[in-house]
Amino acid sequence: MKHEMIAMVLAGGQGTRLGVLTKNIAKPAVPFGGKYRIIDFALSNCANSGVKNVGVVTQYQPLELNEHIGKGGPWGLNSRNGGATILQPYSSSDGEKWFKGTANAIYQNISYIDSLNPDNVLILSGDHIYKMDYSEMYNFHVENNASLTVGVIPVDMSEASRFGIMNTDHSNRIIEFEEKPAEPKSNLASMGIYIFDWPTLRRYLVKDSAKDRVLEDFGHDVIPTYLDNAENCFAYSFEGYWKDVGTIESLWEANMEYLNPNHPLNETRNTWRVYTSNQVTGAQFLTEDAEISNALVVDGSYIAGKVTDSIISQDVTVSGGSTVSNSVIMSDAVIGENCEIEYAIIGEGAVIADGAKVVGTREEIAVVGFYDKVGGPKNDGEK
Repeated sequence: MKHEMIAMVLAGGQGTRLGVLTKNIAKPAVPFGGKYRIIDFALSNCANSGVKNVGVVTQYQPLELNEHIGKGGPWGLNSRNGGATILQPYSSSDGEKWFKGTANAIYQNISYIDSLNPDNVLILSGDHIYKMDYSEMYNFHVENNASLTVGVIPVDMSEASRFGIMNTDHSNRIIEFEEKPAEPKSNLASMGIYIFDWPTLRRYLVKDSAKDRVLEDFGHDVIPTYLDNAENCFAYSFEGYWKDVGTIESLWEANMEYLNPNHPLNETRNTWRVYTSNQVTGAQFLTEDAEISNALVVDGSYIAGKVTDSIISQDVTVSGGSTVSNSVIMSDAVIGENCEIEYAIIGEGAVIADGAKVVGTREEIAVVGFYDKVGGPKNDGEK
């Protein structure tokens, strides 16, 4: 069966800037918003956009991510004519193993893509927070007879030097690409979202490999090659909410923004749902001493303390006398009695012993890793 477009989600990133939160799991598997994981947004966008065949390319610490995705059932990707497929590095006859970059990851999975025989391949990052209709970008790609369409988002000119910048003409054709330029000529930042004409991309990847060279990365290698060869390259401008949660501060900020009921990502809206795979748990329990203000509290949580401006994930305990403010508490974490948590991210399964404090600032968020312990007989004091 020939497909108009399939998706390849690049989900193997280590996410070193997230520190202890990615010590044992890949960045796309990091929890977000109380009940989601970061990759849920890319997968839900695919499902809502009608992209039913999705390859998920994993590499770093993939076990939890693999278990979360399964066969794609929660996203409706386990249909007869679709599916989610986990694609991990393997040793091949030509000696390839670990993916050397984004483009190399696609090259090493040519056989999977060929098996679906697509006209176009949608390349996505598995570690961005946003809602986007890929079918609109696809229509733009087809209308322009493009070999490559790059999703871009306008950013403030003062921030443009942090991104790969696409310079375009009046028709949105890309005429120049600048990687983190000191003096950017435009503010159209690459979102790391690409639609490639598959036969064209396949030809470049195979030809380059045959010459004992490797097009390793889309931004550094493939886009400049396309421009040098006068391929039809266009920029598709997206003006919705999009966030790269690559740092502790940006992850915390995105979670805090999510508390706004009018936020574009708010899951209570039915027009574009975000789906996920969640374990079955009990109802939340709020004691008579619980105080909650401007907080998101997920099922299975036990709250006996005070929670303000925070996200309390599934099966979290906040014991009596404790205060949690401006913080993200991930699933299964336990906050003991008389604790103080402020401007912090508490990882899954972490334990904050009675009387302990985890206090950061708006500029420097305090972090406790997954299943770590703060306070108690063996670790007294503040973090």
